Amino acid sequence: MRLVGLTGGIASGKSTISNLFKASGIPVVDADIVARNVVQKGTGGWKKIVEAFGNDVLLENGEIDRARLGQIVFSDPEKRQVLNRVSEHILFESITGYPSLFSVGWITHSYLDASVIVLDIPLLFETKMDQWTHLLLLCGCNATTQIERLMSRDGCSEEQARNRINAQLALDWKKSQADIVIDNSGTLDETKEKFQEVLRNVSEPLTWKERLRSRDGLFSVVGFLEEWMDIVVGCDSWMQASLEHSAAVSNPLQVFADDCSEMQRIAEHY
Repeated sequence: MRLVGLTGGIASGKSTISNLFKASGIPVVDADIVARNVVQKGTGGWKKIVEAFGNDVLLENGEIDRARLGQIVFSDPEKRQVLNRVSEHILFESITGYPSLFSVGWITHSYLDASVIVLDIPLLFETKMDQWTHLLLLCGCNATTQIERLMSRDGCSEEQARNRINAQLALDWKKSQADIVIDNSGTLDETKEKFQEVLRNVSEPLTWKERLRSRDGLFSVVGFLEEWMDIVVGCDSWMQASLEHSAAVSNPLQVFADDCSEMQRIAEHY
């Protein structure tokens, strides 16, 4: 299974790409929906946000006022850092490893047959969720288009739009971290044309590591483990020989370290 991280600057066309993936039959996990679930009233995430920002960010029904919280963090860089740290902590409490992506609902059992799953995460880098993905896609557009789209979408002023864009990590830095950059500055038809190339790249045959994470790969795990056990048995004999060798020389730790490095190289080959 290949986990593709999809992110981008605000109003950069990420939702368009996300919808194109869905239309192509590739499952998409929307992190915004997951985020709403983990900060519902009474949850651990809800308590952490209230502890950090107080009752001023609550609606009358006790739920988080996302609009109010957004106003606070977009106008105050320090508060924004606080929210990023809280968000990161909440997500990492929910997801402590690859199998947990299933247990917390990020990936459901209906996705088990999928060879590719897209994780649509607006703050992919800010919350350090990029470490869970195998391929990073970044959506971007030129600054003028981004401002115009944001003003039109949210009904905000140009100054407000610029402040919200500047509140995010620099797009140039994100581009340097991405495997594929999609420029959405043009028309929808142009974006669709570019998406076809992205789809081909994303749909390339899985690596052996990715295949082991898929349902089909489970059938080959037994054979893989049998082969690996042969290696482990060989390692045991090698370890004993290495210890005997290192005990007979003047610098045993260095000899043992060199032998370990060589064994690691052999293991990585498999």
